[in-house]
Amino acid sequence: MKLEDIHFPVYRKYKNNKSYFKIIHPRLFEEIQIIGSKKVVKQIEARLFPEVLFIQDLVLNFGEMADEIQEVDYLRIKE
Repeated sequence: MKLEDIHFPVYRKYKNNKSYFKIIHPRLFEEIQIIGSKKVVKQIEARLFPEVLFIQDLVLNFGEMADEIQEVDYLRIKE
């Protein structure tokens, strides 16, 4: 599958349940980090090549580091 074939947004979470991602498009994502009992939400625009690769990995090659989740799961964590 190619990045062009993906229908955005897509949702992922790290396997350790400490970070949740909403990939809005190939150069923009939102991350929710769980730090203790706090949640930190940030939006990141990929400007550098490593950031672009990170998003591509989250979308296409995530099996080793993350799991696919649904929008409802992401929104529940964000509340």
